[in-house]
Amino acid sequence: MITRALRGILLAAFLPGAFLAAPIATAATFPTLTGAAPLVIAHRGASGYLTEHTLASYELAMQMGADLIEPDLELTRDGHLIAFHDASLLNDSASGPALTDVAERFAPRNGGYLVQDFDLDEIQSLTTFPRLTAGTEYPGFTPSSDNPFRIPTFGEVLALLNDYNAANGTNIGIYPEAKTPNRTEMNEKIVAELAAAGFTSREQPVYIQSFSYDALRDILSFQNDAGTDMRQVALGGAFQQDGVFGIFEFGANLFHDFDQLGDFADGLGVFIGNFQGQALSAEWVAAAHEAGFEVHGWTFRPTTLEAAFLLTQPYIDMGLDGFFTDFTDLTRQVIQANQIVPIPLPASGLVLIGGLGALLALRRRRR
Repeated sequence: MITRALRGILLAAFLPGAFLAAPIATAATFPTLTGAAPLVIAHRGASGYLTEHTLASYELAMQMGADLIEPDLELTRDGHLIAFHDASLLNDSASGPALTDVAERFAPRNGGYLVQDFDLDEIQSLTTFPRLTAGTEYPGFTPSSDNPFRIPTFGEVLALLNDYNAANGTNIGIYPEAKTPNRTEMNEKIVAELAAAGFTSREQPVYIQSFSYDALRDILSFQNDAGTDMRQVALGGAFQQDGVFGIFEFGANLFHDFDQLGDFADGLGVFIGNFQGQALSAEWVAAAHEAGFEVHGWTFRPTTLEAAFLLTQPYIDMGLDGFFTDFTDLTRQVIQANQIVPIPLPASGLVLIGGLGALLALRRRRR
């Protein structure tokens, strides 16, 4: 029998373009909370390819098939939300590469280069640098923005998203993160700017996430005041304590069971690696689903399609509802291979049979 994973690898290896071109024979039902296909969440944009948290990176991710784009949000000294991951404009890690040229342009403030110590115009004058595998060009892609690699405001990200959806007839969503520490001013602005951009309801593709559960409680209060009902996601580590399933809040170093989380969260964004000796499991995901939570995993960073299948497929089978990924296109292809079964022409069937034999032999050798 050809398993779902094998079918996907065969499609990718032997039928290029089949994901989009082939007729659909059957549509898969997934072990997600709703049975729908898992979400492809563009982690910091197409951050495996282009400088993270830039309009260029978000636009490329949308073109590659993201369901949602994910901006981390920081607050400037003069009160603007910007899309930037680290609290420092230089880098949160002393040994990490510089993320901007701030040290060449400005003297340290309060002993460093925190976002909160700089105004928006200063921040937007900086040159950004890529991290990890990313660069400043992608073959065949030309950003539409005037300043595609400048640090954008949250409002600029939302405008790009709405303009792209309007121009392309898509319904791509937004998944902002309120970065820690918890700040009331930032929480209020996130709700207000989302609402101003037309995002108000859980029926829309919008989630608000944070590692700070106090922030999520705060954001829920602002949502109640504003009359909005956007879904909220608690970030942390999947954990089981004394036989009780829940999630570990990193910053506060606290365990919360599913009943407690239900007071302010609709979904759980969990680390896919090993946390304190426990790994994310199908049993944990099933318990979260039973409690009514979506489960989104972070972070998937496969650099090849083969690696993407090997990494992603077990979590699809586990029932994960969403994938935070640096490589939007690769994760999209794996999920789509699970969604459709192309109907091959007779000649194509010979290619599939030959490919299947070769792949099965390869699997036996690896075992």
